Amino acid sequence: TYSCHLVSIPSHQLVTLTHRNIPEEESRITMSRPELTGHASHFYNAKEARKYDSSSRMIGIQREITDRAIELLRLDSNKPSFILDIGCGSGLSGKVLEEHSHVWVGCDVSRDMLTVANERLTQQGRQPDSKMQEADDDDEDEYPSTGDLMHHDMGTGLPFRPASFDACISISALQWLCYSNSKNQVPKKRLVRFFSSLYTVLRRGGRAVLQFYPETAEQAILISECAAKVGFAGGIVVDYPNSAKAKKHYLVLSFDRAQKQEQGLTDGSLMHNKNDGVRVDGEYSGKSQKRRPVRKKKGVKTKEWIIHKKETQRRRGKEVRPDTKYTARRRPHKF
Repeated sequence: TYSCHLVSIPSHQLVTLTHRNIPEEESRITMSRPELTGHASHFYNAKEARKYDSSSRMIGIQREITDRAIELLRLDSNKPSFILDIGCGSGLSGKVLEEHSHVWVGCDVSRDMLTVANERLTQQGRQPDSKMQEADDDDEDEYPSTGDLMHHDMGTGLPFRPASFDACISISALQWLCYSNSKNQVPKKRLVRFFSSLYTVLRRGGRAVLQFYPETAEQAILISECAAKVGFAGGIVVDYPNSAKAKKHYLVLSFDRAQKQEQGLTDGSLMHNKNDGVRVDGEYSGKSQKRRPVRKKKGVKTKEWIIHKKETQRRRGKEVRPDTKYTARRRPHKF
């Protein structure tokens, strides 16, 4: 039995928000980074939510990433776990959790995405009980859903009771916190607030796997530092780091600092930053790998400059010592 303070959303309360019309030129420029178009609820409007949920390509990618996240969670396969799905979208990742016999709660900032997810959950809930089905019926949609939905912005913190969840996953959502849509939204504060609440709602011994798409190395470092600031241990696992399309970043968090760091699906060592408690991949080495710039000593003149200076003095008629092999030679520090 799981106890958790949930806010469920009936289907009649899921309304469509008015979305911002994006010019065609702007759409072409920012289509690769939807975070640049504004708030997530504006980008994932009713049309985009339907398109996202019906795309066979997106369904395949979401399934692959969710399976990998479940693998990194190291859950007990003998019993179902209670999992929080942050940025659940249309419920594609939740469907994979159900196939692994887990109970889940999904939260998302887009009501239109939740509307699509709620339709799936409602449709599955109307199906007859699995015990009443025929033995040869293999349709997965015949089984009632084990998920629940909640409309919430993860940047404001997670409103659940302490130690409510066995684990947490997030697919392609964490990078949204690195962008500000108003002067009141400070990315670092929102990240710290999110990780602090996540640290609270996870039971001790639980793990979180957050897959995200950083735009820059600085974003990955910022996310890692904020996670470490609230007490998490873990690191960033990079799958297929040499592939532009298949490359995936997974922030694997836990409470055990002594555990062995997960490895990506390809070769590549992970470096441990002892200062922040989060292991960061070599390309995001952070402060520990910064080298001090080489400073030139003031007042040190080159041989060419000294010879040129002496020639100038001679042309002006001044008495100058003759040039020798010792001209402009550096003297030792101590005689």
